[in-house]
Amino acid sequence: MSYTRILSIDGGGIRGIIPGQVLVALERKIIEKTGNSDARLADYFDMIAGTSTGGILTCAYLLPDENNRPKFTAEEVVNLYKNKGKVIFQRHAFKSLITLWGLLDEKYRATGLEKALKEYFGDYKLSDLIKPSLITAYEITHRKAFFFTSHDAGVKSADFYLTDVARATSATPTYFEASRVISTDMEILSLVDGGVFANNPALCAYAEARKLFTRDGSEKHICAKDMMILSLGTGSVKKRYNHYRAKNWGMAGWVKPLFDIMMSGVSETVDFQLNQIYDAVEAQHQYIRINPEIPYTVDENMDTVTDKNLKALQNLGDETAQKYDDQLDRVVEMLLSSDQKEIPEDKS
Repeated sequence: MSYTRILSIDGGGIRGIIPGQVLVALERKIIEKTGNSDARLADYFDMIAGTSTGGILTCAYLLPDENNRPKFTAEEVVNLYKNKGKVIFQRHAFKSLITLWGLLDEKYRATGLEKALKEYFGDYKLSDLIKPSLITAYEITHRKAFFFTSHDAGVKSADFYLTDVARATSATPTYFEASRVISTDMEILSLVDGGVFANNPALCAYAEARKLFTRDGSEKHICAKDMMILSLGTGSVKKRYNHYRAKNWGMAGWVKPLFDIMMSGVSETVDFQLNQIYDAVEAQHQYIRINPEIPYTVDENMDTVTDKNLKALQNLGDETAQKYDDQLDRVVEMLLSSDQKEIPEDKS
């Protein structure tokens, strides 16, 4: 059966290494199954969606090279975090002190993040991405959810530089300052991390796909039965909060726990909703959610970039791919069962 194939990636800062490693394993499976070492994730997904760190990954997977082929392998994409994590989350002792470690101002300067994004995305624009995409952010001036969609970027008011797209979707409140983004026709937006409303963007991707894609040979838009969704999380945080401590918290006490609970709650709710949707049409196997629980060996914070934690995150991603090996094999079968454009053979 042919499916419209959707990849969705949650937000979660440096924990983006986890889904990144799962996708390294998935790409290797595709290469092994097809016998084509030049095969890439972008060849087999019809749309990719992401929030925050997932939005950055989305841009990287869909970035073209000079031949309009995917520029990076899945392994090269996840290396953004391994190689640039310490630059992105660079601590400045004086700034930490004067801002009370993020309580009075953002925790990090955005210069390291912006430098890393510029290095990867250069002067490419949203309209350059080789497949449809959906990347979330929130516009704080006009108070509305905002979606960067490459398939709509043919209009100048909807086209943006990828460095700005990636910077906006990852402008996590308290971590980085809000992002001022200008479209190619000079519309000015003030954006923060899409995780404030859609840390798990899978349901947004589902809605966008229903609008964007039609069934083969007809003008009728697709429904759940016509699409498969692979939804990847950045790790489930199950930190418990003591009732007797929490009941007396004020604004300062609730800032970090509230953000943690909000992100987890949104992701869990979307998973529940999509499970219900696919269960209702008896297509449960077409929705796959992979989101491991964060073990004690991994720091649950989104900005811990010590060598030890970066390695622990990579190990967790690899272990997750192994744990869900059968599900990834099933994903590969669904990806390859759909009609494909011809993918250039590897010439090496």
